[in-house]
Amino acid sequence: MSSLSRELVFLILQFLDEEKFKETVHKLEQESGFYFNMKYFEEEVINGNWDEVERYLGGFTKVDDNRYSMKIFFEIRKQKYLEALDKHDRSKAVEILVKDLKVFASFNEELFKEITQLLTLENFRENEQLSKYGDTKSARAIMLVELKKLIEANPLFRDKLQFPNLKSSRLRTLINQSLNWQHQLCKNPRPNPDIKTLFVDHSCGQPNGARAPSPANNPLLGSTIPKPGGFPPIGAQIGAQIGAHGPFQPAPTPVAPLAGWMSNPPAVTHPSASGGAIGFGTPTNPAAMLKHPRTPSTANPSMDYPSGDSDHLSKRPRPVGLSEEVNLPMNMMPATYPQSHSYPQDDFHKTVARTLSQGSVPMSMDFHPVQQTLLLVGTNIGDIGLWDVGTKEKLAVRNFKVWELGKCSMALQAGLVKDPSVSVNRIIWSPDGTLFGVAYSRHIVQIYSYHGGDDIRQHLEIDAHVGGVNDIAFAHPNKQLCIITCGDDKTIKVWEATSGTKQFTFEGHEAAVYSVCPHYKENIQFIFSTALDGKIKAWLYDNLGSRVDYDAPGHWCTTMAYSADGSRLFSCGTSKDGESHLVEWNESEGAVKRTYQGFRKRSMGVVQFDTTRNRFLAAGDEFVIKIWDMDNTSLLTTIEADGGLPASPRIRFNKEGTLLAVSTIDNGIKVLANADGVRLLRTLENRSFDASRSASETVTKPLINPLTAAAAAAAAAAATSSGAAAPSAITAMNGDNRSLVDVKPRITDESMDKSKVWKLMEIADTTQCRSLKLGDNHRTTKISRLIYTNSGVAILALASNAVHLLWKWPRNERNSTGKATASVSPQLWQPPSGILMTNDIIDNNPEEAVHCFALSKNDSYVMSASGGKISLFNMMTFKTMTTFMPPPPAATFLAFHPQDNNIIAIGMDDSTIQIYNVRIDEVKSKLRGHSKKITGLAFSNVLNVLVSSGADAQICVWNTDGWERQRSRFLQIPSGRPTSNILDTRVQFHQDQLHCLVVHETQIAIYDASKLEPVKQWPVRENSAPITHATFSCDSQLIYASFLDATVCIFSASSLRLQCRILPASYLPPNISSNVHPVVVAAHPSEANQFALGLTDGTVYVMEPLESDRKWGNPPPVENGSTSNLSTPPNGASSSDQPER
Repeated sequence: MSSLSRELVFLILQFLDEEKFKETVHKLEQESGFYFNMKYFEEEVINGNWDEVERYLGGFTKVDDNRYSMKIFFEIRKQKYLEALDKHDRSKAVEILVKDLKVFASFNEELFKEITQLLTLENFRENEQLSKYGDTKSARAIMLVELKKLIEANPLFRDKLQFPNLKSSRLRTLINQSLNWQHQLCKNPRPNPDIKTLFVDHSCGQPNGARAPSPANNPLLGSTIPKPGGFPPIGAQIGAQIGAHGPFQPAPTPVAPLAGWMSNPPAVTHPSASGGAIGFGTPTNPAAMLKHPRTPSTANPSMDYPSGDSDHLSKRPRPVGLSEEVNLPMNMMPATYPQSHSYPQDDFHKTVARTLSQGSVPMSMDFHPVQQTLLLVGTNIGDIGLWDVGTKEKLAVRNFKVWELGKCSMALQAGLVKDPSVSVNRIIWSPDGTLFGVAYSRHIVQIYSYHGGDDIRQHLEIDAHVGGVNDIAFAHPNKQLCIITCGDDKTIKVWEATSGTKQFTFEGHEAAVYSVCPHYKENIQFIFSTALDGKIKAWLYDNLGSRVDYDAPGHWCTTMAYSADGSRLFSCGTSKDGESHLVEWNESEGAVKRTYQGFRKRSMGVVQFDTTRNRFLAAGDEFVIKIWDMDNTSLLTTIEADGGLPASPRIRFNKEGTLLAVSTIDNGIKVLANADGVRLLRTLENRSFDASRSASETVTKPLINPLTAAAAAAAAAAATSSGAAAPSAITAMNGDNRSLVDVKPRITDESMDKSKVWKLMEIADTTQCRSLKLGDNHRTTKISRLIYTNSGVAILALASNAVHLLWKWPRNERNSTGKATASVSPQLWQPPSGILMTNDIIDNNPEEAVHCFALSKNDSYVMSASGGKISLFNMMTFKTMTTFMPPPPAATFLAFHPQDNNIIAIGMDDSTIQIYNVRIDEVKSKLRGHSKKITGLAFSNVLNVLVSSGADAQICVWNTDGWERQRSRFLQIPSGRPTSNILDTRVQFHQDQLHCLVVHETQIAIYDASKLEPVKQWPVRENSAPITHATFSCDSQLIYASFLDATVCIFSASSLRLQCRILPASYLPPNISSNVHPVVVAAHPSEANQFALGLTDGTVYVMEPLESDRKWGNPPPVENGSTSNLSTPPNGASSSDQPER
């Protein structure tokens, strides 16, 4: 269908709407697929006309077109299913399940099973994720908001959500103009013609009865008569009548790939493509990929519409550029209910698995594409190193030298004589790992071939650019491996990888070219390039010039990268003023799709970034590694890597995303691992390595205890921090500062005894840490329980008067993540109704009761008790959803089962533990083994056990399959020491789910839960203040402990040795009573160095180290024989399963 025919459809739609043909107008919208009427769609959704909703959508998309479409249909069918369940129409629900929802089972079988299980519930609101489901009307309204977002984001609806801006009755106006034109052609026009039909051309009758020639036959127009029996295409008719040079010339097909990026198209003429490229369809012409001509509407020149040759684009193409991975919602809640964006901690690279000493400043790194533990490193003095991260062995080293100086240009030879210093700007493997390339700051690139082990051989040396070679990459244009380089001479060059023959030189940049990013879509190969003036250009492998000219955010040093599946394009750049920008591009529009938040206003260097697993983005900034979810602009988490990072560290993931290499300020590299990476490295630890090399190439000796690796590395780093400051090595790279070493002065004296250098960090006043007192409008006497929400954006407290307090942090410029921080004050939150979450009490003195609560994993509800019945509260509305289990006995501790939120372990004051199923309101098991009240419960989903502790100082281990007691033991209480019941025994699992923390007022201990044997123990000295509470940090590397004298001590979890002491004067006001002290400590779920204290006076303090310190001291040095046999934790194995406190 031509462009004008498409516009005719819009005119007909306008006419039908004006004439009130309501059903017909929507039928034409659906059949043409040109205009999606959002208002009509909203009405049908609100009215629950589900068949019509799907039929109408069917004109624009199908279920399996892309992930957005799949989510749209899923939300609609899920709502239809829930409504049938709400009406108790089981047969209808089963029909919907089988006919409509079954299609999603192949994409997410677990979700389909969960949906199916709703049939077994009397009320589907018993399901945790549907507990906040309201009435049908509100649920439809909530769903509609999400549907609109999905439709607007779906590329298939692009240009179809806005009706052209037309004057009223535009079709009538055109017909009248046509009739007037026909009348003017009459040989004997009458003053008042009587026009009775539109079926034939108008003519005024002649006096002698002869017919006037019709305009269609008028020889002046040079047209032929249309074939009878059909309505001629208006576009073709007008085009023929007006001629080839009229205003309605056929326009080239609009193509999606880099649409809108084309500001100055080349003068070369390119034939139209019959299909789209990156994003839509398959191009027949590569050049069209980088062009996107638009045909302006004659009715409204300000509006853009696709041209007529792209009829298939107006229908339902399958977008090639979209990932076929379907991300169905993993819950059944209406999407706009607040949900926690929590991720398993083992997704993140929190474990420092290896520390490598390179010897000079790492400038670029790259992991082998096949052998996941081989790491290439290039440095600021031109050295390259090849490491086997698995064995910590440096396999090969090559110092910089020109292989054949005589063949180099005179400019390079003269330059090297004058200044021989050279830096590596980029080092990279070829796609198959048989070659690697090195781009240097002086003219040349060197290509090595790799033959396994330490066998690397010289392959090619190319004098590539005048000045520095700023980037290098490999690509396969025309199925031939090529090398792409760019440099200070403002050019990009393509070289054949076997012989080094130059194939293309791309000129067009007006400044030094900073980076290149080759890619391909649908067999079309192209290159993005960025220059130091902030320009982005795109090139095909021809000599026809750049197809793109666009400005990058920051207008200076920018690099670009695709996600692993090649479907999403990102760039990261830093301006000359230090402002950094990480963005995702909309390739089809040539515009920024989203900008990621979380950079400091003035970065101290050029920020480097990388992508991994089609899911996360990482950038080095502010002495840490910052992590984002690709689909969320807010900062997800940060990784400190035990400190020692430069201001803007270099980072690089391996291909599988299990390892992350990061440069350090001491000329080294830390290799961070997630849970899969830890397992990978463990399998390689038995490989032999050269002991003679280990002393010079690793910061610390191999440790017996892997868990202490990070602590020991930090201790070793601390040990080198005395003496005279060494000057920073700073080299300027051709006008930009990528080679600047962003380091604080660092002192090295390896000969000094580490144990003498290390010093306990002691914080004695308010200037040495950050503390924030949380406001409370309700006068409370004591904070009995305290916990962060799993999302980390709020703190929930249970006061001794049985009232819950919830503080929420705002998301603003000062707090871009919206997470809890001591730098921004939160709001004491209440719903509009003003109600409080207040527990049931049995008398008027709740102060004497035992208080306990547990928070669901998605933060949607809290289960709580204060001596009376157990209450279940909705965290959004504060309403009491239900109460159960009236005393006696009274609940003293609550814990959710890690695999089933409907199963709760309830510790009682009669010493029993009841395993309770909330959904069916039934006690499944009653466990007996303690002699006094239960004071602690913790599940391990690795060992499949429940560990309990009681006021009898006994610890028991129960099998969760049959709930039998496996073993038990009593704590070793120092003889003669009276106990005051300040803190009953508590238990909490380490991240590895194998070891548990046991806390008593007399001691802190770590036990091997499988054997119930102590691994480490820290006893309180005689006459010292007893412990009031203790907890692991979120990464299980620290233990925060509070004491009766209001002191807070921070221990290294691996050694149970004190590394920081916080005195009361650092956070409490000077005139406060000496009886005020913390009774509970809570750790932030994702910020390892943040914790909160709940005090006896009803206040809560949030504690963080100073930004300049970034952590609570350094771990004490590991002494011989002091290491434990704790295993390295799989990061975040249980971060969402926080202990009840």
